[in-house]
Amino acid sequence: MDTRSTLALSETEIRNELEDWADAVRAKDVDRIFAHYAPEIVAFDAIAQLQFKGNDAYRKHWESCLTMCTGAMIFEVHELEITTGAELAFAHALNRCGGTGPDGKEMSGWMRMTSCLLKQHGKWRIVHEHFSAPFDPQSNTALWLTP
Repeated sequence: MDTRSTLALSETEIRNELEDWADAVRAKDVDRIFAHYAPEIVAFDAIAQLQFKGNDAYRKHWESCLTMCTGAMIFEVHELEITTGAELAFAHALNRCGGTGPDGKEMSGWMRMTSCLLKQHGKWRIVHEHFSAPFDPQSNTALWLTP
């Protein structure tokens, strides 16, 4: 296979991995979510701590976040762009995340997402993830705007 074909295949594999990861989030399936992360994940999330190092720390954070959404989970990936090499890739997108409260009211916001992936043992795994929201420095509040 030539280089162009190899990179196209890698992009398809990564897109499939990220689609399955997003499906797992919507299903609130923590085991399936973590099948997409490398054990040495370093993550910068939009809430709670400054950073999470390793699967154990990040898993506890995910479990806590998922309990905040008592109803159906909203987790949409928009404008996904992937840049890949043979064994290292990154993806960025806009992500709409939230859920429905006990009263049925939707609570969601938009964030920026970046994922860095490494091919390990023939599988693409997320080694770094970053979610963030812009903030207003005047009010010191996050801006959960629509794109």
